[in-house]
Amino acid sequence: MTIEFGDTERSLSDTLAGMIASIRGNTITLRELMVEIGEQGFLLLCALLALPFLIPVSIPGVSTVFGAAIILISLAITLNRLPWLPRRILDRKIDTEKLVPTLRKGAAFVAKLDRFVRPRLHGLTQGAVMNRFNGLMIMAGGILLMFPLGLVPLSNTLPAIAILLLSLGIIQRDGLMVAAGYFFLVATAAYFAVLGYAAFAAGQGLSSFFIS
Repeated sequence: MTIEFGDTERSLSDTLAGMIASIRGNTITLRELMVEIGEQGFLLLCALLALPFLIPVSIPGVSTVFGAAIILISLAITLNRLPWLPRRILDRKIDTEKLVPTLRKGAAFVAKLDRFVRPRLHGLTQGAVMNRFNGLMIMAGGILLMFPLGLVPLSNTLPAIAILLLSLGIIQRDGLMVAAGYFFLVATAAYFAVLGYAAFAAGQGLSSFFIS
């Protein structure tokens, strides 16, 4: 099943409030929730997956798993489709009596984030082309996050900051935050290039030492 996501100007807290208000009956499926929350829910998930890496050095191995998840979600955003999931997961019944209070608490927390960002520089966040481009940028951040450099300072932190800024910037249509996300992606690529060059130079020096 694929669902087309439409562009929206609503804040994430408004999206969550609308989704909560639309819940009816004693149960709801994950498929129905995903259709209601749409693109913004996936963007929020990308932001949440980036949070553990905001410290200078992250736990090795975790970046591979979380980076892969971010790539899959960003691919769905880029293609403007719901990501593929097994039917038994999509159609599993969820008790709304327990779900709705949890969602309301989450919406209250997200509402606090709305105060720090606002719609601006609309050219970087509006339209199908920019939505897909920004999805690719989040995917690039996920790929950089997966690089096996977890013990190298900032190797996970820089792409995680980029993913966080891009995700929240797109959610709130804040082009300035999205531009900051681009900057951190470039900074990450430059940092990795320096690391690669340093490793190559060290290898060349060792070769010269042993050959001589």
